[in-house]
Amino acid sequence: MTSSATDTASPPQSWPVDVAGVTINLTIVPITPDFAISLMMVIDLGVKFGEHIGEKLAQKLAPLQPDVIVGAATLGIPVAIEVSRALGLDDYVVLQKSPKIHLHDALVQTITSITSKGDQNLLLDRRAIPLLQGKRVVVVDDVVASGSSLKGSVDLVRKAGGNVVGIGVILTEARDWQKALGDDASLIHSLAHIPQFTKTSDDWEPIADTFL
Repeated sequence: MTSSATDTASPPQSWPVDVAGVTINLTIVPITPDFAISLMMVIDLGVKFGEHIGEKLAQKLAPLQPDVIVGAATLGIPVAIEVSRALGLDDYVVLQKSPKIHLHDALVQTITSITSKGDQNLLLDRRAIPLLQGKRVVVVDDVVASGSSLKGSVDLVRKAGGNVVGIGVILTEARDWQKALGDDASLIHSLAHIPQFTKTSDDWEPIADTFL
């Protein structure tokens, strides 16, 4: 039996979001059979989008007068680079997740993430500590969902002696991050918000209480 053209699978659902004047359509990705998120891969959205989010976040963060921007691997790296560039800063600090040979004595913070399986370690090269110690630091990332990754980044910067004056993200997702970050949730500056989704019949629908 041969398949006809009408048998092809329908494209996945997407969720449109206006990111400070630029609309992107995020594919809805199931995490469990009845729960899904809309996934943004900032590294797949092009150079112009990276420049756009860097400029827009920098506008929000400039009044904090940061000395240095910190981003966690992997998707926080392009955000850190573009925000640093837009603010006229040169140095930025990357928190790594891979145990590279030069990180054998790194400062370590354990985190969990909604898009990764199991616990992970954030690693700060001790040679970067002078860039953070006593400095005004803004931590950036692409999306904050559970809040665990950002909390780990903030805690690690503070462990290195940095003064975290703000947190910048492209997107906030749902509300779990507010509880995870506690008082630090007030430091968040974002460009847009996305809900999470539940299965209804054949479609994914946004969960009402995951809107801000």
